[in-house]
Amino acid sequence: MVRYPVGIQTFSEVRKRNCLYVDKTQYVYELANDLKYVFLSRPRRFGKSVLTSTFDSFFSGQKELFRGLAIEQLEKDWTEYPVLHFSLATAKLGSVDDLNVQILIQLERNEKRYGIHTDITNVSERFQKLITSLFDETGKQVVVLIDEYDAPLLTVLHDPQRLEHMRTALQSFYSPLKDLDPYLRFVFITGITKFSQLSIFSQLNNLSNISMDPKFSTLVGFTQEELERDFKEGIQGIADNNGLTYPAALQKLRALYDGYHFSRNAEGVYNPFSVLQAMRTGFLDKYWFATGTPTFLIKMMKRFNTFLPNLDGSRAKATEFDAPTEDMHSILPLFYQSGYLTIRGYIPQVDTYELGFPNEEVKTGLLNALIPYYVSPNVNATNNTLDNMYLSILKDDIDGMLTVARSFLASIPYQEGTLKDAPASEGHFTAMLYVMFSLLSNYCYSQVRTATGRMDILLKTDTTVYVMELKMDGSADEALQQIDNKGYAIPYEADGRMVVKVGINFSSKERTIKTWKVKR
Repeated sequence: MVRYPVGIQTFSEVRKRNCLYVDKTQYVYELANDLKYVFLSRPRRFGKSVLTSTFDSFFSGQKELFRGLAIEQLEKDWTEYPVLHFSLATAKLGSVDDLNVQILIQLERNEKRYGIHTDITNVSERFQKLITSLFDETGKQVVVLIDEYDAPLLTVLHDPQRLEHMRTALQSFYSPLKDLDPYLRFVFITGITKFSQLSIFSQLNNLSNISMDPKFSTLVGFTQEELERDFKEGIQGIADNNGLTYPAALQKLRALYDGYHFSRNAEGVYNPFSVLQAMRTGFLDKYWFATGTPTFLIKMMKRFNTFLPNLDGSRAKATEFDAPTEDMHSILPLFYQSGYLTIRGYIPQVDTYELGFPNEEVKTGLLNALIPYYVSPNVNATNNTLDNMYLSILKDDIDGMLTVARSFLASIPYQEGTLKDAPASEGHFTAMLYVMFSLLSNYCYSQVRTATGRMDILLKTDTTVYVMELKMDGSADEALQQIDNKGYAIPYEADGRMVVKVGINFSSKERTIKTWKVKR
């Protein structure tokens, strides 16, 4: 049986336990020989820690761990360098004192690894002394690896004052790197988000950010080729356990876990954590999303007054989403760098990217988590309503579905859901329906761009395409007229499915759907 390295974040353990390892060592060789200071941003649980430890094993000269891998044929010298490996994942209490304690613990661990003794208590001075001492004792340059460099910062990102103190403390820790170039062989820094180089890595001007480099877009995560090459047994197990054919299991895996793109025109990759969990259990579930709640994201969405339906399909310059998170002007940098949005397209004429949810796991997981904030705190009642709406739409009963939705929306107390802190508006109701309809179908879109404007909601089922327009305190006839005047339904007439136009009118007084009209 294949052993899947679920929960193992150390390359040496993966290899010693004879677990499956998707070979990324050609990239390790290329980075180690072509670059010196490297920064990589990727979402959580995406293989960054395994990659960092792979560099550790490589630069430590552990050739035996790389037998049968690509790098075995590429590397000829296998020189052993002193390696300093740090992870700031444990520094999450949000205080500078805790950060310094955690760094000192890891400095001491690295000192013991090489038999270095010191009485220095200042973090910056001790780090510098460790590097120079290793260089003097071994005669070799030092490798510095820093995993989850941004964990202490993310804890206080919502608090500008504490963020500034934490940033200053981290800057002090990293500051020796700028003056120790002759002593350093390779520096690799990785985390989830991108903080500005100036604020964190002061004067480290030669730090190469490969986060959007097409050459390294598949450095972590699994490509389609890698999935089909290395996971045949696991895919067959999923097919058997779920009553699927092998091709159908592949299709399900792709819909759930594929879709991440980290540069323009780049090959997509699967979420490695979810894939490994699915292979281990033999079942498909929202594994990645279940490991972290988006509470912090929701707070930031409120801070930036984010209109949820605009996120999927949003367009932005790279400087707007691959941007320092401590100086954000919108939610896009945090959503993109955290893995809730990904690159879906590129428009070269205007150097603009289209962003969207990468896959079903992320989209449905996020929308489910947003139900208490955008629909109602009574999640059970919302889910029962969605079940009834889904049963109606399965029968192509749009009237039945909207009747259920109207009754449910009318039952939500004024002070609950998305209406709690704001007056009723078309945007609020659009967001509520977007969340609800999206959980009925993976093919629900809001604010869809057309040549003549934006339609409010586009809902697709296996048999029907619903083009919906919403009006506040207007009329359903007005909404239908806009669909016709703007030609919103025209692009779908050749789809092969029935096209249904739906005009919906909301009442701000009754705070629910008042009337609707359907035109087939």
